[in-house]
Amino acid sequence: MKAIKGLLLDIDGVLYVGERPIPGAIESLRKLRERFKVRFITNTTRKPTSEVVKKLKKMGFDVYKDEVFTALAATASFLRERNAKAFFLLTDEAMEEVKDLMGEPPEYVVVGDAHYNFNYDNLNRAFRYLTDGAKLITAAKNRYFKDRDGKLSLDAGPFVKALEFASGKRAKVIGKPSREFFLSAVRSMDLTPQECAVVGDDIEADVLGGMKVGLHGVLVRTGKFRDTDLKKGKPDLLIESIAELSRIFR
Repeated sequence: MKAIKGLLLDIDGVLYVGERPIPGAIESLRKLRERFKVRFITNTTRKPTSEVVKKLKKMGFDVYKDEVFTALAATASFLRERNAKAFFLLTDEAMEEVKDLMGEPPEYVVVGDAHYNFNYDNLNRAFRYLTDGAKLITAAKNRYFKDRDGKLSLDAGPFVKALEFASGKRAKVIGKPSREFFLSAVRSMDLTPQECAVVGDDIEADVLGGMKVGLHGVLVRTGKFRDTDLKKGKPDLLIESIAELSRIFR
C-alpha cells in the first residue's frame, strides 16, 4: 500500500463506540492528516450530518463538515437531483435534514435507521406506498451496529428486507457499499480509488464494498467486528484499531 494518498474512514466503530473515542484514535487521526488526505464516511442515519460533525468535534476529533460523507446527505442529494418527493422512515431528528423532500403522493419510500419510528403503522404506511407504485430506496442496509451498551442492535437492513419481502421490490442502496458513494468521496480528494484505502469495522459495507470499487481495504477489530466476519471476505489489512494506522502508514 505504498501508493496510498487518501483515506476514507468509517466513523462509528472506527473512531468511536457509543460516546467514547477508540483509545488512541484522536492522536492517530492527527498524525494521519500530516501525510494523507482524509474523508469520513458513514451510514449512520439517526442524526443529520451537522450533528455527526458536532459529536466528533465534541470528542476532540479534527473534522470539518465538507469532509464528512453521510448516507443521509447522499440520499437527500439523490432525491433533489430528481426533484422527487418521498415518504421517510427516519428518526424525528434525522427528518430535519430532509423535511423539504416530504410530499404526497411520494415517488420514493426512503428507509434509514428510524429507531423508535420503526413501528407497525409507519412500516405499513411505507408498504402501502410501495404497492401504490413508489420506489424503495435505503440510505443504508447495514444489518446491525454496536450500541452504547456494548451489545449489537438492529440497524435498518432487517426492516428494508421486510419491506422488500412484502412489496416484492428491491431497494436501491445509496450509502455504503454503493459504488457511487465511495467514488464521490474519492473524487472530492482529486484522487483515484487505487490511491485510497477505506478503513472500517464492517467487512461487508465498508471493506469489501470499497475493495470492489478499487480501494485498498483495512478492517479494524473494534466496533461491530467479529472473528466470524473473516469468513465473509479477506481485507488487504487487518489491524487491532485505528490507533495502529498512523504507525503502519508512515
